[in-house]
Amino acid sequence: MENNELDFVNIPESVDYNEDSIKHLEWAEHIRTRPGMYIGKAGDGSAHDDGIYVLLKEIIDNSIDEYVMGFGKSIEVSIVDGTVRVRDYGRGIPLGSLRDCVGQMNTGGKYDSKVFKKSVGLNGVGTKAVNAMSSHFKAQSYRDGKTKYVEYSKGNIVTESDILDSEEKNGTEMIFTPDRELFGNYHYIMEYVEEMIWNYAFLNSGLAVYLNGQKFQAKNGLYDLLLRKIGKEETCAYPVIHIKEGDFECAFTHSNLTSNEEYFSFANGQHNPLGGTHLNVFREAIAKTIREFYNKDYEVSDIRSSFVAAISIKVMNPEYEGQTKTKFSSTFMEPDGVTIRAYITDIIKRHFDKFLHINSEVAEALMRKILQNEKERKGMANIKKLAKESAKKVSLNNKKLRECRIHYNTNHEKKLETTLFITEGDSASGSITKSRDAQTQAVFSLRGKPLNCLGLTKKVVYENEEFNLLQAALNIDESIENLRYNNIVIATDADVDGMHIRLLLLTFFLQFYPDVVRDGHLYILQTPLFRVRNKKKTIYCYTDEERIEAIKSLGTNPEITRFKGLGEISPDEFSHFIGPNMRLEPIILRHDSSIMELLKFYMGGKNTPERQKYIIDNLRMEDDTNIDKLELIG
Repeated sequence: MENNELDFVNIPESVDYNEDSIKHLEWAEHIRTRPGMYIGKAGDGSAHDDGIYVLLKEIIDNSIDEYVMGFGKSIEVSIVDGTVRVRDYGRGIPLGSLRDCVGQMNTGGKYDSKVFKKSVGLNGVGTKAVNAMSSHFKAQSYRDGKTKYVEYSKGNIVTESDILDSEEKNGTEMIFTPDRELFGNYHYIMEYVEEMIWNYAFLNSGLAVYLNGQKFQAKNGLYDLLLRKIGKEETCAYPVIHIKEGDFECAFTHSNLTSNEEYFSFANGQHNPLGGTHLNVFREAIAKTIREFYNKDYEVSDIRSSFVAAISIKVMNPEYEGQTKTKFSSTFMEPDGVTIRAYITDIIKRHFDKFLHINSEVAEALMRKILQNEKERKGMANIKKLAKESAKKVSLNNKKLRECRIHYNTNHEKKLETTLFITEGDSASGSITKSRDAQTQAVFSLRGKPLNCLGLTKKVVYENEEFNLLQAALNIDESIENLRYNNIVIATDADVDGMHIRLLLLTFFLQFYPDVVRDGHLYILQTPLFRVRNKKKTIYCYTDEERIEAIKSLGTNPEITRFKGLGEISPDEFSHFIGPNMRLEPIILRHDSSIMELLKFYMGGKNTPERQKYIIDNLRMEDDTNIDKLELIG
């Protein structure tokens, strides 16, 4: 067939479009059919933005709105065996409207701005989404000595009580169990939940939130939040500057540990990881104030390099991009009519400028940091230029990256599913490449073990071919905002060499691109250790306990295979492990962890005996792993 001829071979047969094609979905059915419209994605809880955390947040948000309006000083949250309970001590949902508020779309009290002036959301969808996506959902309200409850399953009402007498304090209790039909074998990672709870505490000074009995409370708002994020104020170029006026609050400084910008932005208590109007204005206002104070036309990149900040704004009728509210898009401060740009710019100009005039030592430290950033930028310019030219030449003939078609920094609806597998060896990378989803999954193949970059400067990223090509594939040279894949998955063998490669890659990310870890993009791929099968059924087991259970379930003398490396798993089998039920172990950087202390302990060369003792004390050996010798990497 000539190139200019039309190929009709793959055009499907025509399908009748008539009255039978029109379908009506009830509200709950629509939510369950299109969960991405309401919670972004489902997931099993491995990622911090998986749906089960969105469900939790939707319920807590309602309790926070009560506190903001001056009702109730504490909120109780418990998570036990996948079931969530949230109890607040606000006004309680009006008993006669309880069923409508949790089970009828576009119904709720937040449409009345007098009742909820600056709530997180106003669309009346959140609680209904939780209801529809839960195998069991119960809402109970307590008001003035009376109570009522309703129970649902997958959005369908099961029980509705009469109005009963009660001695409980006013407030609302929500209990829900996410449906495993939608979320699979999900699990709540408590570090993610704790981070969410801390954000609520920082943004609502005085509020006490109890998570499984543990109290979370903050006194100094975003100042406390920023200190928790950066670890120690000693790591900053100057003390944290804290500004608070009216409905706007911010805290900021420059870090001595990283060259990246880092922001934690919130609107009406909602975390906006993609920023939005308020963050854009804040960044511009900071740069403008600094330039005017020093009367210097500094490069914006030199001002913003290593800048870390937390900001919060509260407005009436907030607008966001998407149901999950990851980006704030309001432009006006209602009902005043002043623009958010003018509002934030005025506050920053007055307070920050005054602070610099009063605190000359801080002003000098800030200027030194900007000049240092300028020097480093100019010093790296030629190196980066040569490295990019080298990467282009090498990439023309290299087979390291098997690209996918959709990327995280696009607007495609599947961008949250985009994944880059980093693997080592031709066999493993070949198996993953053949079994992957080429739409959303890419593969980067390492050549042996990467360099231990502990203590090296970022210059090595551009001079080392392996690192240069990896950061080019990720597209994170200029900013993490350009990241091309939502999930970066280290896929190595579960042996000593594989563990060493994991540590070397973790060192690379933590030393040069810590935001990749902080923002929850880095994972370890979990692949099965065993395959247990008979003629009728195959079970893949990830632990020795699962292997024992599989043997019991299949009966006498099943065939048992111990996978020793990724290269031993065929492409057909691999498709089971990197598909919808892929098991990922997230790399979580706790707030009290010092990156440099962690790296020095695991990858430094001066504490080998101490590290060796730690590994031996914490090593768990499986009975049948047949490991004759454990090689400790020093």
